[in-house]
Amino acid sequence: MIQDREAAPDVSIVVPIYNEVDNLRDLVERIAQAMAGQTLSFELLAVDDGSTDNSAALLRELAAERPWLRAICLARNYGQSSALQAGFDRVRGRYVVTLDADLQNEPADIPLLLERLENDQSVDMVSGWRKDRQDAELSRKLPSRIANRLISSATGVHLHDYGCALKAYRRPIIDRIRLYGELHRFIPSLAKEAGARITEVPVRHHARTRGVSKYGIDRTFRVILDLILIVFFMRYRQRPLHAFGGFGLWLVSPGLLILGWLFVLKLTGDDIGGRPLLLLGVMLVLMGMQFIAAGLMGELLMRIYHEAGGAPQYHAKEYSAVSTAHSEPTRPATRTQ
Repeated sequence: MIQDREAAPDVSIVVPIYNEVDNLRDLVERIAQAMAGQTLSFELLAVDDGSTDNSAALLRELAAERPWLRAICLARNYGQSSALQAGFDRVRGRYVVTLDADLQNEPADIPLLLERLENDQSVDMVSGWRKDRQDAELSRKLPSRIANRLISSATGVHLHDYGCALKAYRRPIIDRIRLYGELHRFIPSLAKEAGARITEVPVRHHARTRGVSKYGIDRTFRVILDLILIVFFMRYRQRPLHAFGGFGLWLVSPGLLILGWLFVLKLTGDDIGGRPLLLLGVMLVLMGMQFIAAGLMGELLMRIYHEAGGAPQYHAKEYSAVSTAHSEPTRPATRTQ
């Protein structure tokens, strides 16, 4: 169903774009064809992430001819996470779909994901699974498989394919998460933290035929660093003292034991001044105390953040016999139109 600019659509499709001028026209047309037979109205938010080719100009041209297409041009290249967040900040639909602009995702699979959300109220997010990947390079397949297993094990969100950009969400989930740095790879983990119930469906995947891939082997190292951040965020965001303080106690305890033993030796008349253990014991105690102090500071900052009106401590739905409507103790996210 074609959507005009005035009425809020049922579906908002967000596509981050960087130097994909050769694919844009075909991408827009294939998304329009995929949604043409749907009863759900839609809008397409194409976010140009500071492309250096003619992508931004072509987007503006295409948007001028299509009322359902909104071209968002960022001032410079901020990265895929920021581009997605720019789209999320402007979505109006009750469902949100994301996919890449390189046409390796199949736009015709969008209705498949939306159908699952429409028919299964127990699901809040549907993630695509490129079951038959068409990447020819082993340098992309092998790191991807390793990353998928590592992320699933560390976060507890078990998916076959974290890297598939084709995903569909209920709008409240998108309103609850914010993307920074390169956290777009971990949206399922962030969605789970926001209370989403996640499922996975196989989708088609095509080899890139136009344009140049933006990914390299160096991405593997960035994924590991981001994974550390996500695990900390999911487990210790509201209790930083347990993370820093726990590690601090592991350092302080052997340090105190060492110093206690040396103290006993000192009382018996032994010279402990030149022993390396003295330096080790003092260093362990000082380092441990620093970690504990960092945990206490984290606790204070977390409380200040929540009490000042930051992100809510929880998300909930409330039901009653009077009304089936639900409410959440959250402030609505600020949306820029």
